Amino acid sequence: MSIFFRMGIFLLFVAVLFTSCEEEFIPDIVEAEPDIVVEGYIEAGENANPPFVILTRSVPFFSEINTDEFNNLFVRDAIVTITEGDNEYELTEFCLDELTPEQQAQAAELFGLNPDSLEANFCVYLDFSFSLMGEVGKTYDLKIEAEGKTLTSSTTIPQHVPIDSLFLVDAPGVPNDTLRQMNAFIDDPAGAPNYYRYFSGVNDGPILPGFNSIVDDAFFDGLYFEFVLPKSEVNDPNVDIDPNTFGLYTVGDTATIKWCTVDKAHFDFWNTLEFNAANQGPFSSYTRIESNINGGLGIWGGYSVSYYTRVVD
Repeated sequence: MSIFFRMGIFLLFVAVLFTSCEEEFIPDIVEAEPDIVVEGYIEAGENANPPFVILTRSVPFFSEINTDEFNNLFVRDAIVTITEGDNEYELTEFCLDELTPEQQAQAAELFGLNPDSLEANFCVYLDFSFSLMGEVGKTYDLKIEAEGKTLTSSTTIPQHVPIDSLFLVDAPGVPNDTLRQMNAFIDDPAGAPNYYRYFSGVNDGPILPGFNSIVDDAFFDGLYFEFVLPKSEVNDPNVDIDPNTFGLYTVGDTATIKWCTVDKAHFDFWNTLEFNAANQGPFSSYTRIESNINGGLGIWGGYSVSYYTRVVD
């Protein structure tokens, strides 16, 4: 009897053994008290957005959410304050149904929403007075009082590292007269870790984070480094992604890049979240998303930002 024949019998035996031991597994769904989830930012730099905080409640993994249930996820009537030194600022709650159509369009642009599908009553805590704008090097403490809970966090806006140059090259693969790839150079400061995130938009569309939007300088510390800035795509499961055009810019469009420097806690949140999103499926490993919110989940992060506009040619 050859070794290959004996190995074949062994593998068949193992397959039958494992098949005979299969049992249907139905997980127990435990109803736990929802956590408050925070998504909040403060920016410094040119065209910086006013600070804002979005508060929602966590939902079980197997939940199905319709529009009414989505509306009920927002945490209302919270007291949200930001402290910098001896200065304290309280944010004001706004919801889309309280705004005029023109204001709704502005809000959709600010938060990267599709203005044609604003059926849900999106709510946010904002500083519309513009009395608080972020400054590089300063630390901003967040405090949230809501539903009998107190949540806290802190972020520092780091020194900005700008893009040194931005340029377009031919799309990879088969020559194409209508598509371009965008590349950039940065002069990364040596001796200390730096963390970057980017967003992009075209024409009058929203400025959205890239598919892999976050990176640190572990592999290019202190170098004059070239990298690709793929065009951001709308995260919509109903829209099919064309692999032939994914990440490429169309000739004639006006591209806008929002380039950000962030601190480590902000980097850790997006790095673990994007890694988890890119590794779904039955054979993927679980990745715990990092959070810097004490008493809840999510992120309170500072951005040091700059914007770049380029006509695609």
